[in-house]
Amino acid sequence: MVLSNIKSKWFLLVICIYLTIGFYLLYLTYSKTFINIGVKEENGEWLVVESYYKDWATKQQIEPGDIIINVDGTGINNISNIKYDFVLRAANDLMVKKPNGNLVDIHIKPLDIPQQFYYVLIAPTCYYFLTFIISLYLFFKQKNNPLVNLLILFILTVSMAYVSIGVASRLESIGIIVNRSSMLFCLVLLIHFLKKYFLFLNLKWIFINNIKVLYLLPLITVFLSIYSTFYPFTYPIFSSLTLWIFFILLTMILGILGISYIKFKTPQLKILLSSIIIPFLPFLFLYALPKIIFNKQLLTADICSLFLMLIPYSFIFTQLTERIFDMEYYITRLRHYFNFSFAFTIWLLFVYYWITDISISRMTQIFPFTFFSLIALFYIKEKIDYHKRKILFSTKGDQIHRMYTTIDSIGRVVKIEDLLEKFVHEVALHLEIDHIDVLTYDLQTQQVTSLSKSKESKEYTQNQMDEVLLEELCLGDIKKTEHFYIAFIHQDVNYKRILIVDHNKSIYLKSEELLWLELLLLYLNNFIENTKMVEELLEQLKQMKKADNNQVPWLNKLLWLRFEQEKYQLAQELHDTILQEQLHIAREMHEVIHAKKTTNIQTNLSKVHDHMIASLTDLRGYCENLKPPLLDTLGLNAALEKLIQKFHKRADFVLIYTIERLYLEDERLNLMIYRIFQELMNNALKHSHANIVEIHLLETDNGFEINYSDDGVGCKMDEIILADSMGIRGMQERVRTFNGKFSINTNVGDGMSIRIKVNEGETTRSYGYETYNRWPVQLK
Repeated sequence: MVLSNIKSKWFLLVICIYLTIGFYLLYLTYSKTFINIGVKEENGEWLVVESYYKDWATKQQIEPGDIIINVDGTGINNISNIKYDFVLRAANDLMVKKPNGNLVDIHIKPLDIPQQFYYVLIAPTCYYFLTFIISLYLFFKQKNNPLVNLLILFILTVSMAYVSIGVASRLESIGIIVNRSSMLFCLVLLIHFLKKYFLFLNLKWIFINNIKVLYLLPLITVFLSIYSTFYPFTYPIFSSLTLWIFFILLTMILGILGISYIKFKTPQLKILLSSIIIPFLPFLFLYALPKIIFNKQLLTADICSLFLMLIPYSFIFTQLTERIFDMEYYITRLRHYFNFSFAFTIWLLFVYYWITDISISRMTQIFPFTFFSLIALFYIKEKIDYHKRKILFSTKGDQIHRMYTTIDSIGRVVKIEDLLEKFVHEVALHLEIDHIDVLTYDLQTQQVTSLSKSKESKEYTQNQMDEVLLEELCLGDIKKTEHFYIAFIHQDVNYKRILIVDHNKSIYLKSEELLWLELLLLYLNNFIENTKMVEELLEQLKQMKKADNNQVPWLNKLLWLRFEQEKYQLAQELHDTILQEQLHIAREMHEVIHAKKTTNIQTNLSKVHDHMIASLTDLRGYCENLKPPLLDTLGLNAALEKLIQKFHKRADFVLIYTIERLYLEDERLNLMIYRIFQELMNNALKHSHANIVEIHLLETDNGFEINYSDDGVGCKMDEIILADSMGIRGMQERVRTFNGKFSINTNVGDGMSIRIKVNEGETTRSYGYETYNRWPVQLK
């Protein structure tokens, strides 16, 4: 509890600093318009050399050679940084002297230069508030997680670096200090995050272990930035130094990830490496390196920094799913969208530049909008295509849909003859061919018989079958002859079954149809094998019944293995819990017996007694789980009430339940209901992380119904299937044993709902519903 309070106070302090500095920086950014006019000094006058925003300068009639007299009512010579920077960075009012001697007053508003308004103010502001909201969500979603704490600090620092660009570009002291320190601080935090993440992946960290030493770099940068405010001539030196350190740290990070990926070959590091390299490339090659080497950037920092926003949100995307970088499907889809969108955007802008001669600055404005719009378009199109697939695509061309419907249809029959007839019908329907048959080839007599009894079938079985070809056919083979397509279906000891498709020398199956048929034949072969096994087992049971022999060897073996498995699981649980507790009690008793001091014997014996009581309570719980004592004595309702009360003592959620009185003739159903309640409550307690859990046992006309729901974390249906959960599967098997219906509905973040319905049959006694109905009970 104390640790939680410390974490909360730490987070509150960080958020307060973030909001205070952030609002002040945004205010300074909005207070003056960024104009970025290059100047030079001649004969004590400052002349315009070039303007970064050429469209605005042309509109205001500012031309090279104009003399700037005043800036915001102050003489230009009084601006301290102009003498070594030679750039007029920000202003709201200008007095300009034309070559003919005329004085022109220019009033500048932020919207007069849309490029700087959006890049320097709007985009950083949106990013600032979005980062704040996501940081709050991350903190309250996953508390006390070191990776998440570092991630929060990282994205907040990146946000501060981005927001401070507008103020730093004006050479404001606070902007320079925040911008330089946060640039280095975010990379140091990233290295710290990587060390923790390597530990999370159980990988060896290949860099220095004492990461705290690196935190001195942003601290030193703060002092150097403060020094440069008092001595402005040092600004270019310290600016270049900060960029060099930034470049070195970034190179170290990429080196750590690259070497680690080559060494360990883990896909998580590959994804992490890509998510860092791609956003940093524009900032590195279009701003940082040209600024370091040539003292001139290709693009301004505010434009290049737009790509840096991708870094923290790639981390966030993986953290929110609680599966850090374990999202191969989504990453693959994103890479697929990215490649198409990036290539098409580059092509579109190249053609647009070639046709219209658009400026590079304007192209950088269009690029992000076009790129992300195309990614969104591809994603939306894929979703729409999936949901509208039955309308957009005909079933004739949709091979996957045809495969699904065919397998679903032929999988419902239980006899081999019916299975083959259904298969022939489905193939004829989908291929739109009338003359399709299944031949049975006798391997001993070389005789061919047809599933169909038509006259055409008799003719081609007698005259047009190549016996050598029939004997050579193997699983998956589809051969084309002069009159037919011949395909292998199944073979046993005596017979081989062959599919015959009469193409009549005019019908030719496409490659997609042949592949569909080949896959379907593989499924059919498995269906036949499974059907034969079922028929053989049923025949064994019939023979046992006729011989009045209750011993079925394979069934006895299955039951014996199941019993052994249950005994092993029970022994393991007793060993890990009760036995360990008993050993602990024995050690404590040994210490009491051989204690030299007798003053604390009473206290020690009291502790041993408490441990014994706790151990007995656990043992009683195991016995009740194996055989609920109240179920036979007081009935189902009393047993369920006690079970719910026991779980409620351990739960931290609100439990709403209803238990109606049931009148069931089959007493085994009472035990089945109890076990289902037991499993549902276990799942809610261990996995749901819910605030509210509801479970209702309701009487129906012919049986009962159990409805369960919670508002917990939920999960994907695919994960339940792949995980092969013993709890879910056990409930399903119990329900199926009594010919009941079991349905489950869940999704990530949407909780889980389960509905079970069992009809006992016509022998169920029906009593009045209103008489025994109970209102839902709410436990807190």
